Amino acid sequence: MGLFNMHEGDAPVLKKLADEYALSDNFHQAVMGGTAANHVALGTGDAIFWTTFNGSPAPPPAHIADPDPQSPTSNKYKADREWSNCSDSSQPGVAAIASYLATLPYHPDRHCEVGHFYMLNNLRPGFLPNGVIDAPDIVQGSGVPPSTLRTIGDALNENSISWAYYGGGYNAAVRVTNAVLANQSPDPFDLLVAFHYCDFCNFESYASSIMGNPAQRTAHIKDVIDFLGDLENGTLPAVSFVKPDGFVDGNPATSKLDLFEALAENIIDRLTSQPALFKSTALFVVFDESGGYWDSGYIQPLDFFGDGPRVPFLVVSPYSRGGKVVHTYNDHASILKFIERNWGLKPLTRRSRDNLPNPISAARNPYVPLNPPAVGDLFDMFNFGRGQQDDDR
Repeated sequence: MGLFNMHEGDAPVLKKLADEYALSDNFHQAVMGGTAANHVALGTGDAIFWTTFNGSPAPPPAHIADPDPQSPTSNKYKADREWSNCSDSSQPGVAAIASYLATLPYHPDRHCEVGHFYMLNNLRPGFLPNGVIDAPDIVQGSGVPPSTLRTIGDALNENSISWAYYGGGYNAAVRVTNAVLANQSPDPFDLLVAFHYCDFCNFESYASSIMGNPAQRTAHIKDVIDFLGDLENGTLPAVSFVKPDGFVDGNPATSKLDLFEALAENIIDRLTSQPALFKSTALFVVFDESGGYWDSGYIQPLDFFGDGPRVPFLVVSPYSRGGKVVHTYNDHASILKFIERNWGLKPLTRRSRDNLPNPISAARNPYVPLNPPAVGDLFDMFNFGRGQQDDDR
């Protein structure tokens, strides 16, 4: 991520969307960590933990994080690794965060269950794209054991609400995995595309109930190519998650922002060309994490894991027109809260962040909730009455 100047012509598509629809300038990544942890939070409102695998109740010791500095003059960690038993204040780096949370007037809970090691950094899911358990990676510490953590997909299934996760490059990743497991040579083009499929961006890839169930996997885990087809055919499910592949996701390691903008514009053009579908659709444009630049905005401490800095968030809908900028405090769990409020669902678990109340704020400072910890449900980014009036005209 870099510094963008909209007035100089940077990010023209995102600016056009912000001018025409609704923008949040107080939307935060849910975890003060990497891509995988934030995508898990997007789908669960929670953090994922190590589940006993092959008799091992904890990750390999070499993968336990120690964020203490290497020396008094160094900002490098002693061990920049993936797991923390954050319920134990004697573990590296835990006491400082626990002590800080205890100083806050609303005393947020760590949300670290006793004995659980939680994922802090990027780790691949324990399921390969075709649903086979990746035991070697899990045992050596580079994969997450199949998880029973409840996801939004489970809740939607239980309430007979259609949904799908569309990941760019997924179909190629499945074909490559099948070929490798069959000791065959994968198609070279498939290899290139599959390399840019982000498996740890797919929060359902960690879930036994979805990824470990062939029927569920077939029904709900698809490719962005399938999304474009479903959009064109008017056969989209009620809830769709769309994650671009590494070519067009805007990540500067593999892509450029204008490529992401082109994909977003393609989707929006296809959507708005079908007025009946657009009338009943809300499209959220959101990023998983910021680029590491200092954020001058308020960051609300919610638990051991976050919140983190602000990320861009746009709502494209007939009911979000007008170039409105919303200041309500939101994070990735706000998307879960929106889905749950819209369909009358309960929070995912007793501890997931979708249990948090909507923020109450003062007019003099709408960015900071007066009732922390609190995150919004995004409904104030819409004006349903005005949208209906516009439609009637």
